[in-house]
Amino acid sequence: MASKATGQKPGTTICSLNLNGIRAAERRGFSRWLKRKQPDFLCLQELRAVREQVEPKVHSPVGYNTRWISAQKKGYSGVAIYSKGEVERYRTGSELEWSNAEARILRADFETWSLFSIYLPSGSSSEERQTRKYEWLDHWQTFSAKILKEGRPAVLCGDFNIAHEPIDIHAPKRNEKNSGFLPEERAIFAKLLDQGWVDVLRTLHPTTPGLYSWWSNRGRAREKDLGWRIDYCLVTPDLADSVSEAWIEKRADLSDHAPVWIRMKPGVL
Repeated sequence: MASKATGQKPGTTICSLNLNGIRAAERRGFSRWLKRKQPDFLCLQELRAVREQVEPKVHSPVGYNTRWISAQKKGYSGVAIYSKGEVERYRTGSELEWSNAEARILRADFETWSLFSIYLPSGSSSEERQTRKYEWLDHWQTFSAKILKEGRPAVLCGDFNIAHEPIDIHAPKRNEKNSGFLPEERAIFAKLLDQGWVDVLRTLHPTTPGLYSWWSNRGRAREKDLGWRIDYCLVTPDLADSVSEAWIEKRADLSDHAPVWIRMKPGVL
């Protein structure tokens, strides 16, 4: 789907980005970045706004079909999908009602495949939120298994709020008791991969350190590149061999997260 006019390599690009507030990201150049980078499909998390709070160029940029879902709580959560392709159907949420109120799952169905933008809860603020996170993860095990049973190619993009392996975090020993790198969380993430989902960035770069997508605002973490890889693009097994590239755009500087990209081989999607 990539066009020669943009100067991009051939093949469809899919990008996932936690904005930590789309209004804040726009002040840092989100619209300019989107116009320059031109992903074919863009999954956004943590909008923290409703469409009426931003300009049309932000919520409905030229050349994209867009769908937002915003949380009931103002200035909180929310996900979106921007697509250059025609969307046959959108679906929102799951059977977990409080997750739906927080607008954490959006699905776009295309002719031959499906794309998800998901935003997992963080458990770092309190024990109550950590309990909610485990509830969400347990629910997601069943939900993601159903997606695989559809037998339809699919891509899950989003902020999982979990660093899977020690290579995915700058100080694994020091963070073993912190939300986002707890053994129980990592074990649940491993179960997702055991179901069949493929972490294509790690598959293509199995031993590459420093592939971080999020940095704390404390202690000059970003400047020192002391980060975590908690944002992912996971694909169904039938798409795994069709991913030609996967990378993290560390220099985008649109939020405390970096855009995570995959490029599919021409003609796949």
